[in-house]
Amino acid sequence: MERRVVITGIGLVTPLGLTTAANWDAALAGRSGIGPITRFDASGFGTRFAGEVKDFNPADFIEKKEIKKMDRFIQFAIAAATEAVADSGLTIDETNAERVGVIVGSGMGGLETLGNNEQVCSEKGPDRVSAFFIPGCVINLAPGQISIRFGAKGPNFSPVSACATGTHAIGEAFHIIKRGEADAIISGGAEATITPVAVAGFSNMKALSSRNDAPEKASRPFDAERDGFVMGEGAGILILEELEHARKRGAKIYAEVVGFGMNSDAYHITSPIPDGSGAARCMELAVASAGIAKEEVSYINAHGTSTPINDAMETQAIKQAFGDHARQLLVSSTKSMTGHLLGAAGGVETAFSALALYHQMVPPTINLEHPDPDCDLDYVAGQARSAELKVAISNSFGFGSTNACVALRRFTE
Repeated sequence: MERRVVITGIGLVTPLGLTTAANWDAALAGRSGIGPITRFDASGFGTRFAGEVKDFNPADFIEKKEIKKMDRFIQFAIAAATEAVADSGLTIDETNAERVGVIVGSGMGGLETLGNNEQVCSEKGPDRVSAFFIPGCVINLAPGQISIRFGAKGPNFSPVSACATGTHAIGEAFHIIKRGEADAIISGGAEATITPVAVAGFSNMKALSSRNDAPEKASRPFDAERDGFVMGEGAGILILEELEHARKRGAKIYAEVVGFGMNSDAYHITSPIPDGSGAARCMELAVASAGIAKEEVSYINAHGTSTPINDAMETQAIKQAFGDHARQLLVSSTKSMTGHLLGAAGGVETAFSALALYHQMVPPTINLEHPDPDCDLDYVAGQARSAELKVAISNSFGFGSTNACVALRRFTE
């Protein structure tokens, strides 16, 4: 019998809030989580704003003596995983520990911890570098710490694929469960790169918006006046579970994961191929993997970065992949509210896609005020919309020409 995979728990830590409920309420209300940078003095930077996680206290989730051993991205991962596990009602004990895995990635890992220890080494000498520096910043310590915390002894690793990381993590979890190698996997992404060197690097690439006079208006996917993406931080963690395993314990089911596609543009280290062919093929792969007709797709949570190249490319890709049906699709970019969470984006946006199916509500694209003739689909501009949704897909495209797309279906018995 074919093994089906469902989402039974969601945990979100983003610039919109510290819980899934807070995030969903903010998204439906069309609130922006973007504001001036407070984590360091950004007065000399070309871009002086970002999507910071506000009022986050790691001591709410982590023992105080352990906090200093973990970079902020690991702290976010633990916080979101804690909520996701609690939301799912999944108990991990000696009876099932070897059948529960953790696959959580990050695009850049512990930059803050790396920078701090590099400074200590330079200014105070090598003997003063923290013994916890390495385990505090390497990417696979996010799933490692989650696994240790919950006693999950199944597959445990981190995909790293820039802005497609979270979606790749969910796709791998989906396939591992379908193959019968695990019954449940804690999966998603985490990121915390609002640091001087990262903001300077992205800014000097001319990738970031410089709308310093109105940060909350800066992330404006598909708008003619978009001028770059806005950095965000946080984590999006999902519990993926084999359907019968979830049914036996009476779990709430948000959505069914039905397909996954991944490929490469093989084009450029930072730019997507302008004709959208790679992204289109990735969406086609996800739909084919799901075994559905393209006309069954109702909603796309777009990669929608608010960069001039991506948004025009993605619009073209959607038209290529879906043909005439593209005009019937609802498309929105929740990055307009959260900013771009890089390696965590796929986890957060798959969660929003699952919530859209569960509640039959599409979160909006905010700040879309000036129509762009190259972006002419229905982007659910300004306000959330109630709709009859059957299948949603979430797109993630990353540096290095990498693409990933996950397909979810509204769960019905």
